[in-house]
Amino acid sequence: MNNKEPNQSLSNVHSSVSTENKLGWRKFLAFIGPAYLVSVGYMDPGNWATDIAGGSAFGYKLIWVLFVSNLIALLLQSLSARLGIVRGLDLAQASKNTYPRFANFCLYILAQIAIIACDLAEIIGMAIGLQLLFHLPLIWGVSLTITDTVLMLFLMNKGMRKLEAFIMSMIFIIGLSFLIEMFIVGPNVSELAKGFIPSNLFKGDKISHEMLYIAIGIIGATVMPHNLYLHSSLVQTRKITRTDEGIRSAIKFNLFDTTIALNLAFLVNAAILILAASAFFTNGYFQVAEIQDAYKLLEHIFGSLAPTLFAIALIASGQSSTITGTLAGQIIMEGHINLRIEPWLRRLLTRLLAIVPAVFTIIYFGESGLGDLIILSQVVLSLQLGFAVIPLIHFTSDRKRMGKFAISTKVKIVAWACAVVIIGLNGKLVFDQISDWLREYPAAAAWIYGLVVPITVGIALLLVYVFFRPLLFKHYYQPVQVPHGLATTLNDLTAISYNHIAVTIDFSKNDRDCIRHAIMQGRKHARYTLIHVVETAGARYYGTEVMDHETQSDVDNLDKYVMALTEIGYNAEAKIGYGTAANEIAQIVNEEKVDFIVMGSHGHKAIKDLIFGTTVNSVRHMVNIPVLVVKPQ
Repeated sequence: MNNKEPNQSLSNVHSSVSTENKLGWRKFLAFIGPAYLVSVGYMDPGNWATDIAGGSAFGYKLIWVLFVSNLIALLLQSLSARLGIVRGLDLAQASKNTYPRFANFCLYILAQIAIIACDLAEIIGMAIGLQLLFHLPLIWGVSLTITDTVLMLFLMNKGMRKLEAFIMSMIFIIGLSFLIEMFIVGPNVSELAKGFIPSNLFKGDKISHEMLYIAIGIIGATVMPHNLYLHSSLVQTRKITRTDEGIRSAIKFNLFDTTIALNLAFLVNAAILILAASAFFTNGYFQVAEIQDAYKLLEHIFGSLAPTLFAIALIASGQSSTITGTLAGQIIMEGHINLRIEPWLRRLLTRLLAIVPAVFTIIYFGESGLGDLIILSQVVLSLQLGFAVIPLIHFTSDRKRMGKFAISTKVKIVAWACAVVIIGLNGKLVFDQISDWLREYPAAAAWIYGLVVPITVGIALLLVYVFFRPLLFKHYYQPVQVPHGLATTLNDLTAISYNHIAVTIDFSKNDRDCIRHAIMQGRKHARYTLIHVVETAGARYYGTEVMDHETQSDVDNLDKYVMALTEIGYNAEAKIGYGTAANEIAQIVNEEKVDFIVMGSHGHKAIKDLIFGTTVNSVRHMVNIPVLVVKPQ
């Protein structure tokens, strides 16, 4: 029996990992996990592309950007975890309670674009990894990535701990691969140390503009906006004692978890950038910005071992990041717009939306265009950051709702400084990019001023609104149960009398129980309609005109049920449908003005449920009357 509250973030795994009655290392190990799921987002193919581009084009000069990005990510992820632990809300749910519906819809669209951009990088990275190992054409690899929906469904059904174990194994493969490659390459330590000294990105020349573009891509790839939503939800999978001491302990252990996981992610990303700088920039290959080129040059310079490890780690990072992206998408959809759909379906939709631009790029620009597409996807992530960071700082600063666990003034100042840096860099990039388009494509100036500029201004105004709304309406707070409404007052609980009851019949062992439950509801004063749908190929194509052996048999059997009920004093009739079961049942119910329906459940699970178990769920969304689902005894 699942007794989770429907408004809880990721309700199927909420408080599913116990941390109570544990001490020392056991307690620490109980909290380990959420940050590791988050950290894979910092090691996905998008990070690889920006790190390789930065290292090959600028050597070690951008490693300070990677280091600062990791510090910003560490701060923001710790704030995200604090929000989830203290208020029991994820970032999307807190936004739903604070901002009006229109603003939440806009925030959802922007967050969804960020997830698609992230998924796009994972698709391309996995396709490249498959090509490098098995020589598959990229368009085949892109198409094959849709099959990971099955793996995601399988892992989520196995529980949170098994999912975390899978992710950690992927991280281990990635880390080990790059550790070995670091020994093979042997970086220049003195030059590497100089890379931690900030370089000037604002000199105005072409090199600085390119460096700024790559630097913002690194920030977007490192401080992923959807990871902030994800972390605030994942920390709620730990069952804690809701006392001041219990909350304080949970914050402390999650901070340890976050620090370790994100620093490991930084080491992996730093290894990729150092690898690119040592192998390519040092050897004069300044324009290596694509993962395929990195693989080829690794093989040329260091032999077969390094590129093979490189490809294996690439596939592992793409697969693990796909799962965390799915969880984040579920959190964002439920939190912002009160919509809950099956995880496999939302995974499939996100993957299809990400596959389209990848396939389009391959067809029209060739495989060489994918490298630029990955970096662009990471810049998109950075552009969306402000819409997640600003609400997060507001929520964790709110002493009225966070109480003694609100962040201190010093932390608040640092957090806002990080937000200003991120938004400022993004603003400069957008301004420079629009200026470049106007200069390079004067014929398209009307389109740029008529379409691009208004959209940009609209997004900027939304960002301003997101910032000022919590300040101007400090006392506004509309708690919304996600994805359902608030419980209503129970006044009139008198029994309801149903006059016309429908019973779906499939000539299985369910029939007896369904009919029994139906007559318990209506007794002898109600009218009963027994519904059976013929689903043969002939019935689907010819409808009522079909009269094959199965159809005739079904009609006869249904009449036997009607006669049996009539003999014992019940008013019963038979209705036959032809074709798709859910559509036919709903149509008969609506035409006959039925006010209650009883259906049998077959108890299918996992893949069988996708194939056989969709009728009940479909019918209940197609009718406006109560549906009683009877499980087999």
